[in-house]
Amino acid sequence: MKILGFWLLSMIYMCSSGSSDESYAAADAAYEVEMAQPELADDVEADVQQKIIKTGNLRFETQDLAETRAQILKAVNTTMGYVENERTGKDYRGSYQELQLRVPAENFQQALELISQGVEFFEEKSISQRDVTEEFIDVEARLKAKRELENRYLELLKKASSVKEILEIERELSVIREEIEAKEGRLKYLSKQVSYSTLNVYFYKTEVETGVTKSYGSKMLQAVKGGWQGISTFVLGLIYIWPFIILVILVIFLIRRWQKRKSQKNTPKS
Repeated sequence: MKILGFWLLSMIYMCSSGSSDESYAAADAAYEVEMAQPELADDVEADVQQKIIKTGNLRFETQDLAETRAQILKAVNTTMGYVENERTGKDYRGSYQELQLRVPAENFQQALELISQGVEFFEEKSISQRDVTEEFIDVEARLKAKRELENRYLELLKKASSVKEILEIERELSVIREEIEAKEGRLKYLSKQVSYSTLNVYFYKTEVETGVTKSYGSKMLQAVKGGWQGISTFVLGLIYIWPFIILVILVIFLIRRWQKRKSQKNTPKS
């Protein structure tokens, strides 16, 4: 689409400038850029090595969180890596820590071996590899084509003879430069992901109650405290509603007295 726009602008310039040779040359240049994209891709593919993004996940239990964390950090320093994210917390099983590490791709296996030392059992140990060579080649080829197209537009801008032509060309240049920046950002991201592998390490310590007798006695003590608290709450509640209780007692007394008098009147005298 940008190539077509470039060709149309070239035709506009041809009609307005009167120099047919230069205008046709600009249009032909745009066509050459379009046709050159497959060749650019072939050139890039010849120069680019295989691009692999590695990701590892480790999950295991430990008896000492602090000691395990120190061992992991030592392994990271040895392999010239760094800690990208760290998270700690507690759940129903106990305490845990989670580290997201970034290590150079060439030191990934060494870091994995150093961290694994002393671990008897892994609940999870997985390594995944994603080949992004094709995407890398495609983005780099498109980036080269966009830069070439930008240069063609700049040449055409120098030859523009009217304000309308200048505005049209500058608008197209702005769009192309945005696309160039986006592809450059994507290339940087891919390069960083390939250069530094990711290793996610999750380790935890199980915390359980010690001693059945102590646990049962603790429950008994809590039950006694709860019962006493219930009685206290009940007594306090009675104190709060004592006027209502007196009123209810008085009403019951009057009703019973009235019923007693009524029964005496209805009883025949002997």
